Amino acid sequence: MGRHSDAAATKLGHSPIERRERRPVSLRGFVMREDGSSAEALMLDLSYEGCGIETPEELRPGEAVKFSVLRRGAIEAHVRWCAGGKAGLVFDAEQPEGTEHQPRQAERMSSTAEVSLRRLGKLNYRVQVFDVSSNGCKVELVDKPRLDEHVLVKFDGLESLEAEVCWIDGTTAGLRFEKPIHPAVFDLLLQRLGA
Repeated sequence: MGRHSDAAATKLGHSPIERRERRPVSLRGFVMREDGSSAEALMLDLSYEGCGIETPEELRPGEAVKFSVLRRGAIEAHVRWCAGGKAGLVFDAEQPEGTEHQPRQAERMSSTAEVSLRRLGKLNYRVQVFDVSSNGCKVELVDKPRLDEHVLVKFDGLESLEAEVCWIDGTTAGLRFEKPIHPAVFDLLLQRLGA
C-alpha cells in the first residue's frame, strides 16, 4: 500500500502514515458498518495495530467498522484511509495498558517455536520460545539481559515487538510486551506457531 490520503489522516488527528511495518496476508472476510450493512473484503496485509483491506464498499476515514474473518471473530477498527477500492484499518485497543509488574494477564499457550531476540545495541540471535500469550512470552537466553531491560522480540512473519524483561531464572526469562498483541493477530500467530 502506498501513501494514501495523508490529508485524511491529518484530519483525524493522526500524523501522516506513521505506521508499523505490515506483512502480506490473504484472508477473506466481511467489513461491517455501523448502519448494519456489510460487504465482502480481502485482508491484504496485517500488523499488530491494523490491516489493509480491499473492498468494493466506499468507506469514510474515521468511520467505525468491524472486520470479520471466518472462524476468527470480528475485530473492531476505525478506517484510517480509503482510496481506489482499498482501505487502511486501525484496530481499536482491547485492553488498558499498565506499566506495573503484575502476574500474567492472559493464559499462555505452549509453543516450541523460535524467535529472534535482540538486546538494544546488540546483534539478533535465534532463541526458543517456550510459551506465549498476547501479553508476553518465556524465552531461552543466549546473551543474559538485566531485569527490566528492554529487548526486541520478532516472530517470523511479523514485525518486532518491544518487550521488558520481567524475570530471569537461569537460562530462561519472562518478557512482557510493551503493547499487547491484538486477539485476532494473536490467533493468527498461534496458527503459525502450531500451538
